[in-house]
Amino acid sequence: MTLAPPLPIAPATRTVPTYTQTLSLVSSSAALARMSTRTTLECWSLEGLADDAELIVSELVTNAVLHARPLKPTRDEPGRCRLTLQQPEPDTVRVWVTDTSPRPVVRRDPGDGEEGGRGLLMVNALATQWDVVPASGGGKSVWVQLKASS
Repeated sequence: MTLAPPLPIAPATRTVPTYTQTLSLVSSSAALARMSTRTTLECWSLEGLADDAELIVSELVTNAVLHARPLKPTRDEPGRCRLTLQQPEPDTVRVWVTDTSPRPVVRRDPGDGEEGGRGLLMVNALATQWDVVPASGGGKSVWVQLKASS
């Protein structure tokens, strides 16, 4: 399985700090993604974005686990997604979660009694920008941008 690289976001003349991790589509991957996100943002001196970024990463990886798994996952191959963190500007982080599933991302408007379905509403509330783009070779990438308050 090949996951497409994230789309370029900065001119080629500038190196963009990037962290990438491939995750199995299993429930424990959300916790690993949160830990990796916090550690990376601390290294980039963006601790102020860590709480929001962790929530977003947890939601996006959990969505991939729930909705992008292969039709017949096995213990040895449950499917994969890729987490990518980029720092395109000193006060900005962009989070990417890429999977190989053709299933579209669906933003729901859950009723008061429903327990789930609010994740993308939360992403929308926290993000400066976000979108879903096709991944080369199939699948999709959900990207979310967060910017530190001045």
